[in-house]
Amino acid sequence: MKAFNQKIISEFRANQGQLSGQMAGRTLMLLTTTGARSGEQRTAVLGFGKDGENFVVIASNNAPPADPTWYRNLQSKPEATVEVGAEKIKVKARTARGAERERLKPLLPYFEGQQQKTSRELPLVILERASS
Repeated sequence: MKAFNQKIISEFRANQGQLSGQMAGRTLMLLTTTGARSGEQRTAVLGFGKDGENFVVIASNNAPPADPTWYRNLQSKPEATVEVGAEKIKVKARTARGAERERLKPLLPYFEGQQQKTSRELPLVILERASS
């Protein structure tokens, strides 16, 4: 999976977010976080929804029992960078809770399918544009 994701990351960056083959036409972003333990930059490929100017993602990673590493990184250091198309945007992450979480679920049509794969509550993460 790591090699597959690295190929997507390379193609995404080389073609300003345009992907080919089985990934063509997908709404994807690259999220770069800082490793909670290593301090190194880590990039994940994620589907996303939009809520106004904010991006919304699911911390699913195809629903294993534990949260994905990128989510744990954001809990340690919420500042990150997203790449959408040719645009690179500094963001600050926070986890949606309560009524806000319920309101945002429909923005990600695959949310319920992912949630059914696991007993843990999948975090919905809001990526807000950082102030300059």
